[in-house]
Order: sequence, then C-alpha cells, then structure tokens
Amino acid sequence: MKLVDALGREHHPVALQATPRIVSLVPSLTELLCDLGLAHCIVGRTGFCIHPQEVVAAIPKVGGTKDVNLDKIRRLAPTHLLVNIDENEKPVVEALAQFVPHVIVTHPMAPRDNLALYRLLGAIFRVEQQAQQLCDAFEREYAALVAAPKGRLQTMLYCIWKDPWMTVSRDTYIASMMAEIGWQCWQAPDAARYPQFAWSDALVNAIDGVLLSSEPYRFTEAHADALEKQIGKPVLLLDGEMMSWYGSRAIGGLRYLRALAAG
Repeated sequence: MKLVDALGREHHPVALQATPRIVSLVPSLTELLCDLGLAHCIVGRTGFCIHPQEVVAAIPKVGGTKDVNLDKIRRLAPTHLLVNIDENEKPVVEALAQFVPHVIVTHPMAPRDNLALYRLLGAIFRVEQQAQQLCDAFEREYAALVAAPKGRLQTMLYCIWKDPWMTVSRDTYIASMMAEIGWQCWQAPDAARYPQFAWSDALVNAIDGVLLSSEPYRFTEAHADALEKQIGKPVLLLDGEMMSWYGSRAIGGLRYLRALAAG
C-alpha cells in the first residue's frame, strides 16, 4: 500500500531501528504522535501544542502554527515535518522543505478521515499496532454515535471569532462534525472557508441557533448569555478542541458529539 499524504506525495517507512526527529506544527498532530508512542521522537512543536501537557512541556517550542522560527527548526535538524493545509502557511512550509527531508502534509475534512491519518503516520513511523488500536477505538465511538438518537435537522451558526465575527464554511472539518448529529452549518455568502459575517435580521431568521467555540477565540458563557438575549435564539458554548481537533482527540470528539445529541 502506498503511503500518500494530502498533497499526493508518497512517503516511505523510516528505516528499521532509526529514530526519526519530528517537528510538528499542528497541535492535534502533536497529541496524536504522543498517543502513537512517538513523544520521544518529537524535537519541536508550536506554542499551541499543549496536549498532553506533561509530555509536551519538555519539547522545545519553535513558534506558532503560522509564524515559526526557521533558524531554530534548522538547528533541531528534523528528519520529518508535520503540517496541515488549513493551519500552516504555504510559504513557511516551502521554506522548511528546503532543509527538512520529509514534509508530511495533512488535511482531514471529515471525522472518518482520521482513520487514514492514523494509518499513514503509523506506517511511516512503524507504529502500526498503536495506529490500529486508535482505529479500533475510533470505530467503537463512531458506531455508538451512529446508533445514538438524533434530534431534528437544524441550521446552526458556528462562531470562531469576534470583532470581526467569523464562522466556518460547510467544507470544513468542523462542519462535518456538526453534520454527524444533524446540525447543518449556516453557509455565509462569502466563499471563504472561514468567512466574516455581520449580524442581521435575515441571518437570525435563517438559523435555529448559534454555537460559540472555546477556541480560537475564547468565547465564554458570558458571551453566550449576552448573545442569546440579543438575538432571541439558543446559544451554546462548545469545546472547540472537541469540535475541531482531529487526530486522537477525535475519538473523544465523537463521544462529545454523542453527549450533545443527547442534550
């Protein structure tokens, strides 16, 4: 089986007995590497890579997901770089590719894409057994979610930022997560994947409720209460990590969706 990433680039398993040196520029992938038993191979991470806290604390930071320190990464001499199409800037990744031998590009678009992600990284880094264990855990949670009772189809506005207000489009991982429990993502006229929007009577009339994410903007219950009074529609604060992080956290994300569906 060919090991192909999101850009169609073929990869190969690391050499037997070799210890790869991995820099991860994606928080959810850093956590996934740790859950695959590869924490000892991670030589660099972003400041947003915060899970598992007790493990990543000892891994050097190389900047953010979009503004990385190229010289610091060069000094770390990584053999592999893990990035994501949505989360990392193309020019930065191209600059890193000049001196990092293996750049693995990811782009999960729906919950079940995590299965291929587990298997890809499991095969590249020769931890197939651990990857299969994650696949099995994912399938169990997914089966439980499919079997769980769902409410009526609703159109929900998922907010990721304030000042300016921003949402997600229907071709995002978050929207696919929402769809698993019958929440159709409100689609802005703007074709951007993460468009800005303005509140209006027409918008409020087009939705059944609002979902405020705890990240990247730190929405709180206070925001939810104030907005609910303003628009007269239900407003729910959601755990942004459970809704938007893929990788191993997606397993808990499916469980989280089941709890949301149950009310």
